[in-house]
Amino acid sequence: MKFQLKKIHKKIIFHTSLWGIWLYLTLSNVNDADFYNRAVLITSLILFTHLPLFIFNTEWLIPNILQKKGVTFYFWTLMLTILVFSFSHSFIFSWVNNYLGVENLKGNRSIKGIIALVLVAAISTGYGLLSYVAEQEKVQQEKHQERLKSELSFLRSQISPHFIFNILNSIVYLIRSKSELAEPVTLKLSDLMRYMLYESENNQIPLEKEILYVENYIELQKVRFEDDVDISYTLEGTPHSQIIEPMLLIPFVENAFKHGVGLVPDPGIDIHLKITEKDLFFAVKNKISHEMAEDKDDSSGIGLKNVQRRLELLYPDSHQLEIRKENGWFIVTLRLSF
Repeated sequence: MKFQLKKIHKKIIFHTSLWGIWLYLTLSNVNDADFYNRAVLITSLILFTHLPLFIFNTEWLIPNILQKKGVTFYFWTLMLTILVFSFSHSFIFSWVNNYLGVENLKGNRSIKGIIALVLVAAISTGYGLLSYVAEQEKVQQEKHQERLKSELSFLRSQISPHFIFNILNSIVYLIRSKSELAEPVTLKLSDLMRYMLYESENNQIPLEKEILYVENYIELQKVRFEDDVDISYTLEGTPHSQIIEPMLLIPFVENAFKHGVGLVPDPGIDIHLKITEKDLFFAVKNKISHEMAEDKDDSSGIGLKNVQRRLELLYPDSHQLEIRKENGWFIVTLRLSF
């Protein structure tokens, strides 16, 4: 509704400006005693021939004839329209002159009238085509934005089941092995799920919330693995007013725990986060076994591919993502500019 009103307001301003300039230019060289009569005549011609021709061409001929029937059919339709309006022009010219009772305004009205109508038709065609191109670009942008929203919504929906599955496995492990830890870990999981269910619905959130989410996840995994996995986490800098896409950092951490434990000898996971006012550096490393090294990229699954696509959509020119294997470590580094 607001868009339609804004569009109408723009058209009113455009037509008021155009026909005001048109009237001024037409009357600027008139200095005789019949100035008033000429002003009435020209205003009548603008209101009843020029303006209707302009609107008919831009609002009906171009959308319904030019766009659907082609240039040739549109051209001949426009010529016929000009001819019809030329008769209307002649009638109004004669009627206003008779009403005013002024004979010296007649002159060679036919040729001048047709020239004026052709000029109006040319201006309206140019305006109509420019408006159509601008409208199509806007429609395409809206469609593109909707596609991005749909894809991001789909990517986010993929994160949740994956995350829940992994954490539930952690709780099952604690219930079976150390039941006294199951309750606090379950409460911690409820905090994580609350974040996932509510905060992840927002387009962007404060960076400190995302960091807290990652830290809670790491603490939960420390409880699960205890001394079986060497888990290191360091944070440099303090988040201020930066905002970030929710659930953007956790896939890197989750991927490290998924593939960096189990059959890996002496498993180790190192997570380093550095924050400045302008950017963020996030590095996640996990040890890999020689047997897993060959098919690591294929088995990384939904997590890394998911976040990679989200970064491409949301931060196309403000991120650097590097994924590599080096000396028995699988390393993911992300640099993100705010």
